[in-house]
Amino acid sequence: MEIIIVLGVIALVVLFFVAQYNRLIRLNISVDEAWAQIEVQLKRRADLIPNLVETVKGYAKHEQSTFDAVVTARAKATTASTVADTAAADGMLTQALRGLLAVAEAYPDLKASANFISLQEELATTENKVAFSRQFYNDNVRELNTAVKTVPTNFFAGFAKVTEREFYEVEDPQDRKAPNVKF
Repeated sequence: MEIIIVLGVIALVVLFFVAQYNRLIRLNISVDEAWAQIEVQLKRRADLIPNLVETVKGYAKHEQSTFDAVVTARAKATTASTVADTAAADGMLTQALRGLLAVAEAYPDLKASANFISLQEELATTENKVAFSRQFYNDNVRELNTAVKTVPTNFFAGFAKVTEREFYEVEDPQDRKAPNVKF
């Protein structure tokens, strides 16, 4: 009888260990998935930008510095690899887009262009998706970090090779706002 009790306790301990390990692995995968969604949305935005720039260029040929700033910011955003670098590049791109859209304000014909209106709507939709993806990522990071720091899962974090993850934060408070695309 004692052997059955001992085996039962060992089985419960093993099941508990497996459950905690699997929970940490699932949380880690969720954070990876959420990060991938941010990258997908930022890529979509980066792909829209050249079309937007070209559309505006047709109307505002003398605004080259604004176009250059957008192109430079887009290049940095597409090559960033860490969470902090991506957040900084994302903020720089948001600022550059604000400048581009401010230039567009001065051209009534541009604002009436079907191409521009379509691109503007796509950009607004993408900005909403980027904001949602950031929030989804940070929610998953919060859940993972909580598990890594709290008992009992903190005892299993090293074994599962799961560590705290970095939140997606934008340093400049102005960058935290999506570009204003209303005309």
